[in-house]
Amino acid sequence: MESSEQRINFLFAGPRPLDVVKINYKKMELLHNLGIDGRLLLAQLINFIILLAVLYKFAYGPVLKMLEERTKKIEKGLKDAEESQKKLAEISEKEAAVLVEARKNAQQIIKKSEESAVKNAEDIVALAKEQSDRLLEQAQRQIEQEKAKIMAEVKAEIAGLVVAATGKIIGEKLDAEKDRELINRSIR
Repeated sequence: MESSEQRINFLFAGPRPLDVVKINYKKMELLHNLGIDGRLLLAQLINFIILLAVLYKFAYGPVLKMLEERTKKIEKGLKDAEESQKKLAEISEKEAAVLVEARKNAQQIIKKSEESAVKNAEDIVALAKEQSDRLLEQAQRQIEQEKAKIMAEVKAEIAGLVVAATGKIIGEKLDAEKDRELINRSIR
């Protein structure tokens, strides 16, 4: 079994209290030789900690808060700028699509107008041809009628001249039936 002395030595295996005091005294003496007062150092350390706390509370904290707000505003501004760029790009794409669609519609309208103009021109030409054909037919009928009328007049006049010439040659007047027979033979 272990003795109580060994147990106590075990508990105090580190430096003995007197040794600690000797070491601390040596350190204090060294600090005193350097012109450092421990109590003054402790007071200055406490003052520094209080100053840090006050500065943190009243200066550093508000400055950090202001910087964070400014950072947030800048980030929001950048985000808004990116969104604006995206919207501008979308609007540009939509505008381009609308222009393409408008050009297609314009081309279709022009094509339909040209087709309509060609069809109207063809209709006008067909109507003009039909009217000219009708007028030509009418003119030919009138010409035929005038020709027939003139031929009838010419035949009648020739018949009268033939009768007169024949009457003079024969010296006598024939009856109407003989006149007709003679005229027909002369005309042929």
